[in-house]
Amino acid sequence: MHEKVSESAEENKKIIKKLIKRLHEGEDPAKVKEEFKEVMKGLTPLQISQAEELLIKEGMPAEEMYHMCDAHLAVLEESLSDDINLAPEGHPINILMQEHTMVSKFANELRELALDIKDKQSFTEIVKEKWDKIISIVDHLKASKSHYLREENVLFSYLEKHGVTQPPKIMWMEHDKIRETEKGLFSLIDNKENSDFKDFTDKLYTNAHSLAELLVGHFAKENKILFPTALQVCSEKEWKEIREQFDEIGYCCFTPELPKLETIEEHKVPLAIKDDNLIDFGTGTLTIDQLKRIFENLPIDITFVGKDDTVKFYSEGPKRVFVRTPSVIGRHVSNCHPNKSVDKVLEIVEGFKEKTLDTAEFWLEVGGRMIFIRYFPVRNKDGEYQGVLEVTQDITEIRKIEGEKRLL
Repeated sequence: MHEKVSESAEENKKIIKKLIKRLHEGEDPAKVKEEFKEVMKGLTPLQISQAEELLIKEGMPAEEMYHMCDAHLAVLEESLSDDINLAPEGHPINILMQEHTMVSKFANELRELALDIKDKQSFTEIVKEKWDKIISIVDHLKASKSHYLREENVLFSYLEKHGVTQPPKIMWMEHDKIRETEKGLFSLIDNKENSDFKDFTDKLYTNAHSLAELLVGHFAKENKILFPTALQVCSEKEWKEIREQFDEIGYCCFTPELPKLETIEEHKVPLAIKDDNLIDFGTGTLTIDQLKRIFENLPIDITFVGKDDTVKFYSEGPKRVFVRTPSVIGRHVSNCHPNKSVDKVLEIVEGFKEKTLDTAEFWLEVGGRMIFIRYFPVRNKDGEYQGVLEVTQDITEIRKIEGEKRLL
């Protein structure tokens, strides 16, 4: 076989598709790697992302592509760069790549410490400085959740606007795998006092090793394929918006020292209001500012998805349960959730549209807090479907209420 890079982007995507399909069919990666070695040097990360997109649209399950990522990245690794200077300092991509380096370092240090204490006989034999270091690393790993939230809620949203939808979904699946591994690690540390020492040290090393290996593969895919793709499709104006929204969510490992990039003027659709700046609801009137303040002070979080299944609005209070940023506006509802829960969300939406469902309720524990999530269909006066209202509330303290309280 003598594949050659074409002048046509479409032809090049077909070359990548052939490569991934052959790996999928079980062909020896070493053979494929050698055969396509020269061809790969002429292909871009964007073309690789577009090829993945086409394969999934043609029927390859996202889960299968997820499992294939390691294989086809290994074939391409010689021709793909993960240079930390891919973007200038202060740029969202540079920030994410610096965090990759730091989080990987923490995970590797934890693995080394876990290996070091495996030959001890009891908790009392662990030098205090080493145990303090383990706790410090775990705290850093807990803080790194903001890294994944920034990607899922901001970067992925902008990629989707440019038609790059499937690679972010695959990365989100890996985020969930990382979170699940970290959850086991954190639980182990939190329950140390009730653990058998030998069992504890064995599990600590196993979890730390699994996490370190997961991060190596995941960060390589983002550094070599996802981030270069993002740099190709997103505009300078969009990167400024992304940086602003990154700043709102916050950072882990370090805080970028550069000032925020130039503020982008917000483009808001004006409400239909009366000449005296009042909105008449029929049950009373409010000014725009009063309405905004009411949403900001509600003890619940609200998100509205329109009848075209894209996000139209979210309330912005000081204690939101789940992160929302302006980039979510216009995002398809199927891209706002991890892959494992998308089918359930779409089932609810379809039930509202078909009028076979009037409400949907869920409750779950998040960080030790009990969260109550409800979905309601929104219809006009003629009963026609207009969208879905999601209401999220932290009910931890409410569940503790007993008796009565009649006085302040």
